[in-house]
Amino acid sequence: MKKVHIVPHMHWDREWYFSTEESRILLVNNMEEIMEMLENNPDYPHYVLDGQTAVLEDYFAAKPENRERVKKLVQEGKLIIGPWYTQTDEMIVGGESIVRNLLYGIKDCKELGSHMQIGYLPDSFGQSSQMPQILNGFDIKYSIFWRGASERHGTDKTEFYWESGEGSKVLVQLFPLGYAIGKYLPEDEEKLKERIDKYFAVLDRGATTDHIILPNGHDQMPIQKNIFAIIEKLKKLYPDREFFLSKYENVFEELEKNRNLPTLEGEFLDGKYMRVHRSIYSTRMDIKASNTRIENKITNILEPLASLAYSLGFEYHHGLIELIWKEVLKNHAHDSIACCCSDQVHQEIYNRFCLAEEKVDQLIRFYKRKIVDSIDTEWNVDRLTAFNLLPYDREEVMTTTVITKLESFKLLDEEANELEFEVLHSEMIDPGLIDRQIVHYGNYDPFIKYTIQFKDCLPPLGYKTYFVVESNGKMNHSTVHKDQVETDFYEITVNPNGTLNIFDKQLMKTFRNVLLLENGGDDGDEYDFSPLPEEQLIYSDQVEADVDIKQNQYAATIDIRCTLKVPGDINKRKEGVADSSVDIHLTLTIPNHKPIIEVNVEIDNHAKDHRLRALIPTGIASQFSVSDNQFGFMKRDVYDSALDIWEKEGWDERPDPIYPMLNFVGLSNEKFGVSVLTNSTREFEIVGDEYDTIAVTLFRSVGVLGKEDLLRRPGRPSGIKLPTPDSQMLRRITLQFAITTHAKSTLQANVARMAKEYLTPIHFYNKIPFDAMKMNKADVKTPARYSFLKEVQPEVVMSTLKKAENSDQFVLRFFNPTDEEKTASFQLTTSGRQVYTANLNEKPLEVLKAEDGQFQLKVQRNQVKTILF
Repeated sequence: MKKVHIVPHMHWDREWYFSTEESRILLVNNMEEIMEMLENNPDYPHYVLDGQTAVLEDYFAAKPENRERVKKLVQEGKLIIGPWYTQTDEMIVGGESIVRNLLYGIKDCKELGSHMQIGYLPDSFGQSSQMPQILNGFDIKYSIFWRGASERHGTDKTEFYWESGEGSKVLVQLFPLGYAIGKYLPEDEEKLKERIDKYFAVLDRGATTDHIILPNGHDQMPIQKNIFAIIEKLKKLYPDREFFLSKYENVFEELEKNRNLPTLEGEFLDGKYMRVHRSIYSTRMDIKASNTRIENKITNILEPLASLAYSLGFEYHHGLIELIWKEVLKNHAHDSIACCCSDQVHQEIYNRFCLAEEKVDQLIRFYKRKIVDSIDTEWNVDRLTAFNLLPYDREEVMTTTVITKLESFKLLDEEANELEFEVLHSEMIDPGLIDRQIVHYGNYDPFIKYTIQFKDCLPPLGYKTYFVVESNGKMNHSTVHKDQVETDFYEITVNPNGTLNIFDKQLMKTFRNVLLLENGGDDGDEYDFSPLPEEQLIYSDQVEADVDIKQNQYAATIDIRCTLKVPGDINKRKEGVADSSVDIHLTLTIPNHKPIIEVNVEIDNHAKDHRLRALIPTGIASQFSVSDNQFGFMKRDVYDSALDIWEKEGWDERPDPIYPMLNFVGLSNEKFGVSVLTNSTREFEIVGDEYDTIAVTLFRSVGVLGKEDLLRRPGRPSGIKLPTPDSQMLRRITLQFAITTHAKSTLQANVARMAKEYLTPIHFYNKIPFDAMKMNKADVKTPARYSFLKEVQPEVVMSTLKKAENSDQFVLRFFNPTDEEKTASFQLTTSGRQVYTANLNEKPLEVLKAEDGQFQLKVQRNQVKTILF
């Protein structure tokens, strides 16, 4: 007999078109019914609480008195929880975020009992190729998902092994019809049979054993109290099948017995049987840019800085950092970070990011202050300390501020060597803004805030201090206005329309019309971009831009302002009437000493129903692009071959080659390449007749959550048809990205390292005798110059450095985003430390031999490694 495992569960979107607080009220109601059933009915063995502990966190905030009831049910194996903190998105959140999601989810589960050993993501919009490796890093060997799979991945079966490129593997149970086919099962036999017949036809066809799953639950669905009556009806209707309440693990036990399951590799982003929304990566770009920026601040700045402080003797504030992470992770649920929600919910998401960023910024400032305040020195003057949070020496052009009452000063290092610098700008600062106590005691003399620029070499994963000493000399101002930029690597001119012509001196190549803007109508919704048929796109080639170019001995800046005339909404666009505009302000920073053009974009959008992209032509006719995902890279065809067959085969959505990146995307051949590094937008498409141009989405503007019959997505609406006027993005948007050119291919040049450096700027702390927030002097004494950790070979990319959650050890994580095996080699500043390899859950695995504080470890392509020391 075929065995049907009926698994009671609920899929709990904390927020969507409804708010978190609305769902919390239902949660309190539903949890009581679930617990009563599990406590009082021995025939009801299990209930799956959606694989995320944030649900319980919400519940305990309202019902703390029920914590022991929940704990008892978890420990008895009846209430199945975890392993996630929230149901993470996999395509547009970083690797460290997904690791922390599991880390904190499992930590929460341990306080109550144990966690479900399944990577349960039943509704995420596509599956990252790196998920088997991440799940294995937490000793998880099973996975359940729904979206993104089709036969062209290599099987028409719904049970298979899924393997990451470096060899990690999980056993997958695919939900071919989703997680909600068993929702609200009717007692009426005719209606029940009509539904189940359709399901069995699909489930039987994909199954490799006699065991299939009928998930009994849905979004925010209360427990089905009459499930036993339903089971009796099913037994009567299908006498050749056995029906019983079960849990997912029971099915995996049966699948493990099948030795002939196929093995698949790669990501799952096909929208054939279920929608994956390939253009959702640019909805509500203000929110998505905030996420990118905050993720990078936590992993690239805060955690390494806190580790640096801890190595010097200060406390590592796990509690404060966990609060930040959880604020961010609440926004990483698939609907939340995808931004396919109501305007009210998007405001809640945005507010959480604002709160998280404030916490990050203040904790970063706190750690810098603690270190610099404690410098043991005889210099009784103000200090300026530069922090390099990458594990190698960095010679950089740096821009920072010095606040002082001095009309002239010089900067000296701890050995009294004078540092040359230039003053870019100065302004008066009211002393009350520095510390109100100054004014309270009658001192109204203003401070001067100097913006300065200099070039110096900083020690690896450490800092260097400069002392602010009064001077009688004149401070240097060499910035001049120019017609073009010339650095060690580039000659750059600006066209009248604001686009760039870039001549690369190393490659001897010119790239023309870089940063041309492309604008088109968007008749879609929050899930998907939808162009107008046969539309003539609008380009910025005819605008008149205001351009200002400045350069000194360290760097150049280009200031470009222009207005792009566009239709005011979709109806005006259909009429061809350009009655509105988008104001663009580009600020480009080009250091003299390295090949990078940093771009800050300020957009003031006045129009509705459109999409704006920046075009970066490369001159490289391409078949595939290279972009990064969690701890690795993806090669994707610039043209998805399924475009030729999607309508004939009746796909749920057109497979447009609009893809996500995390930190970079590049086009290259064997000789050279062009890449875009990003600290904001994470969506790109390769366009042009020769597929030689990187199109980076700046934002989309739409006014409805879900819409039916889109040009590229026929049929029903996704979500619901709810107006979302705030998603029209009638506001200012700020984005940061960079352009770099290089010899060799994207992977051979290790562009991921360039991206890491771009996303890990030098941080400063300027110590003066005044601060509104008082702190007593710490007992710790710190040196004026310090280095904690050094990379010996420049081959891998450091992901983060942090203190272990449950031991007095450091966690150093790095990965190899190239297609060749690399060697990770690090020098610890103190010899004699015990070094261990570890998994992503920070569990030590084996001793790693270190000689004179140096260790080496082979790292395969697309592999992430963790060590403890």
